[in-house]
Amino acid sequence: MRLISLLGFPFVAALASAAVPFKGCQHKVKESIYGPPRGWSRHTSAPKYHMLELKIALPQPKFPELEQHLWEVSDPSHSRYGAHLSKEETDALMAPHPESLDIVNEWLASYGLAEESLLRSSANDWVTIRVPVGLAEEMLDTTYSVYKHAETGESIVRTTSYSLPEILHDHVDLIQPTTMFARFKAFKSTLHWSNQAQAPVLSTSSGTITGPAGNQVDASCNSSITISCLKQLYNSVAYNTSATSGNKMGLTAYLNQYANNMDLQQFFQLENPSAYGSNYTFVSVNGGLNNQTYAAAGVEANLDTQFGFGLTWPTPGTLYSTAGEPPFDPDVFTPTDTNEPYSYWLDYVLSQPSLPQTISTSYGDDEQTVPFTYAARVCAGMAALGARGVSILFSSGDSGVGDGNPNPATQMCYSNDGLNVTKFLPAFPASCPYVTAVGATINIPETAVSFSGGGFSNYFVRPAYQEVAVSEYLAKLVPGTYEGLYAPEGRAYPDVSAQGVNFLVVWQGQTIPVDGTSCSSPTFASFVSMLNDARLTAFKSPLGFLNPFLYSAGYSALNDITMGHNPGCGTEGFNATTGWDPISGLGTPNFEKLLGLVLSLP
Repeated sequence: MRLISLLGFPFVAALASAAVPFKGCQHKVKESIYGPPRGWSRHTSAPKYHMLELKIALPQPKFPELEQHLWEVSDPSHSRYGAHLSKEETDALMAPHPESLDIVNEWLASYGLAEESLLRSSANDWVTIRVPVGLAEEMLDTTYSVYKHAETGESIVRTTSYSLPEILHDHVDLIQPTTMFARFKAFKSTLHWSNQAQAPVLSTSSGTITGPAGNQVDASCNSSITISCLKQLYNSVAYNTSATSGNKMGLTAYLNQYANNMDLQQFFQLENPSAYGSNYTFVSVNGGLNNQTYAAAGVEANLDTQFGFGLTWPTPGTLYSTAGEPPFDPDVFTPTDTNEPYSYWLDYVLSQPSLPQTISTSYGDDEQTVPFTYAARVCAGMAALGARGVSILFSSGDSGVGDGNPNPATQMCYSNDGLNVTKFLPAFPASCPYVTAVGATINIPETAVSFSGGGFSNYFVRPAYQEVAVSEYLAKLVPGTYEGLYAPEGRAYPDVSAQGVNFLVVWQGQTIPVDGTSCSSPTFASFVSMLNDARLTAFKSPLGFLNPFLYSAGYSALNDITMGHNPGCGTEGFNATTGWDPISGLGTPNFEKLLGLVLSLP
């Protein structure tokens, strides 16, 4: 287990001479894992000609300063609240030391990789190269293999250890793809559909029930969730967003998930007729496609765009489509094997001078499948976005505390450190302390749904903003509860929650119900986007990184969820209770109350 604060991840300058004899230089292991994570097994040697796209992360010596800016501009009680940084300012705080640039350039040049063959991030903290496996093995003193996943059959090219000349160690944080086996997937617990299109139950159904804000809500919202249901439930029926405040809503699509525009227009006709005919801005990242054939329509991408843009219309929307990691077919030549998509997406958005004020993502994987160094760097990128005034929200996961299985005899939560002991499995990026993680609820009155991901990071220590709330929760637990299964001092998540079951989504012309925290994140993000709209209309700054506000004041405008538990790893998981808990966070939004709060902030 490795719990740190990113402030404790400093740069240490290495003394190096002007000319470094890399070839023949002693290599030292830079990173290694015990073995491939559960489910992966070595299949065969990687072909020497297979092309790898290696991303090299250089240390960010000024990150502690960037983090301090983030805390200050995100804390409503601080005099700098809302004074977000510019792209140029965050670039300067993420930049590597010139000495690191020089020595890494020399190392690459020693293998014939000249400047014109390198791709650099906006802050120069990432360098990307394309090299065949044979050369990568020489550079990293390693051997790549093809690994196959037992459940999905997919194959990737990876290694379990790599080395660098010792003189480079303080100038390189990590190189991937090497030891990372993460399979970042959409958090979608259940997909129900039939061969016949289902008629959505819209808000004209007779009968009402009392919602969490004390208002009347259509009774149909207890069986299916629509745009109207969410606006009623979360008390925003009276609010109309603007198309001209400068506010924007961002969503992300990965892993060949395509949002179908015909489905979107059909959804608008059903659930928000005023939005019919409107569209969003499509942004391709790293070759991300926009396949509009019905057969290619993605449930996840459709869910995000239909509810995210449907709730916030007429706020302009942006969909980032990022090309993910292509599966490697050992029997067919695959030209490139790349990293998971977050680093590419972060590279792109951090290079842009203007960004949506709110961005939701519904993808992730078990934290332990992501090497700590990589998780820390991706998390640092999220901090930079927060410092620039972007509210970043992530789904908390759909497996409770690990695998969603309460049966000790059949649970599959095992540590990947060679000890093979049962452990809760936190999700990443939800476990990153610089994002807002969103869990899921069900029904009216709301209860936390059993699949709602939650727990405590094994990588990141608990940030100060949640110290009081989480300590109060832990104090309520019977001493010894789940001892050894989780890290009570770790960053706790989720932070908030929203409905996550029976969302009526149009997919390939049919209306189908979808469940998952994939529903919850774009929902909560949409209400955040509305709050940003109100602040911008009032000539105030956007909310930016939400958590310091949520834990210090915002919780009073949330509906506290006190029922439910999230089983997994052979246990019943954590219980929802009064205050923060690791299944529903601080609760679900009461927009009217939140609106009053955020407009009272400077």
